[in-house]
Amino acid sequence: MTCEQPFGFDVLERMREYAVPGVSVALLTGGRITGQWCFGTRRAGSDGPAAEVVPTTRFQACSISKPVTVFGALRLVQDGELDLDADVNERLRSWSVPANGAWRPRVTLRRIASHSAGLTTSGFPGYPNGAALPTIAQVLAGVAPANSPGVRADLVPGLQFRYSGGGITVLQLMLEEASGAPVDELLDRLVLSPLGMRHSTFAQPLPPELHEQAASGHHGDGSVVAGEWHVYPEQCAAGLWTTPADLLRFAMGVRAADGGEPDAVVRPDLVAQMLTRQVPTSESYTRIGGLDSMGLGLFLRADADGRGSWFGHLGGNEGFNCHLLVHRDTGDGAAIMTNSDECGVNLIVDLLGGLAARHDWPDLVLDPIDPPLRSGLEPFVGSFALPSGARMGIERRGEELHVTIADQPPLTFFATSATELFCQAVDARLSRSDDGVVTLHQGDEEWPCREGAVTSTKGPQPPGIP
Repeated sequence: MTCEQPFGFDVLERMREYAVPGVSVALLTGGRITGQWCFGTRRAGSDGPAAEVVPTTRFQACSISKPVTVFGALRLVQDGELDLDADVNERLRSWSVPANGAWRPRVTLRRIASHSAGLTTSGFPGYPNGAALPTIAQVLAGVAPANSPGVRADLVPGLQFRYSGGGITVLQLMLEEASGAPVDELLDRLVLSPLGMRHSTFAQPLPPELHEQAASGHHGDGSVVAGEWHVYPEQCAAGLWTTPADLLRFAMGVRAADGGEPDAVVRPDLVAQMLTRQVPTSESYTRIGGLDSMGLGLFLRADADGRGSWFGHLGGNEGFNCHLLVHRDTGDGAAIMTNSDECGVNLIVDLLGGLAARHDWPDLVLDPIDPPLRSGLEPFVGSFALPSGARMGIERRGEELHVTIADQPPLTFFATSATELFCQAVDARLSRSDDGVVTLHQGDEEWPCREGAVTSTKGPQPPGIP
């Protein structure tokens, strides 16, 4: 299905400006899919009809996997197999939320789904295609071959919003243990098949027979992700492969349940909780659509009483960026998916702005997006010497910096601003001053680093750096 382009600018020209190889868009009007547009290629450097992005091209939905998962979990709540407000440790068998000394936090499904459980691990980097994959219990415990720190509660649950892919991974284990089925099969039965999402799967790795339908991921410089894409055993947090039209079918399913339609798959009272503010979000999550609150699985633009109007979710994986945004009452909105992990979000904002202006979407807020933080990572890259003489090597891998200090395995650092990075695995961060000096902070100590090749690593070492 196609119709006249409503964006108000030359999309291909904008894609070249942002170095985004491919994008797919689907439009929802009055609760029906009324338009689909596809531009560019599935893989940079490829050409011909077989390389073009088409409506059935599958992209990684990234974190939009989370609300789809929560919708499926509510079906098990509806059937009495799960409880929104029970302690999850009462149900978990192969792993449990660990105690902090003598204190064991009480974490519930409601708090996990609203990102207010105080759980760690914001997101996951994924695994190179073909790499050894951990079990979910290994991911949660943070043991090899997992490449992310273990999940634990380091905030008092229920008091504040903090985004946690780790929490959704706890939910993944709950779903599998409650049902006895692999989570991809379970969510196909609970959500994908009932909602007609025929071009979607939570299977990780992506089955070989679907590779020809899949877009390859790309970095901001236009290079293809090694192995075409990363694999996410954290399926509920980041593992859905889908199309924009299927994401709108999910949104249609949410609206159908909210309206009490006879063929809806979830009860209206449960879906109403998805669309009611559970906790306010932090400012960084309000940028696209003014989504200032968190329901269950979905970000919301909520009124004073907590009722959501716009709902949706953004997502970013290695090589991909996407967004879903729909108005609860009018049924207007869109889903946009790109195969770029750096400037895809900029293109998404431009496309949403064009659609909003053309279709007069009500009360939509689209703040300008600053250049991605990842574009500010390059000044950190290089070889440095700590005051002790120990070598520190910093290399960029997609949206992350991998930092090797002395003979330690690499640590992954993420950007919090254009001048500061943090590490989830240890109490360390990197900062860069206006005059270009990179400083390593660990605990209460800090060490300005000297750029350039290191000829010797002998001499006294600072605390914590062998």
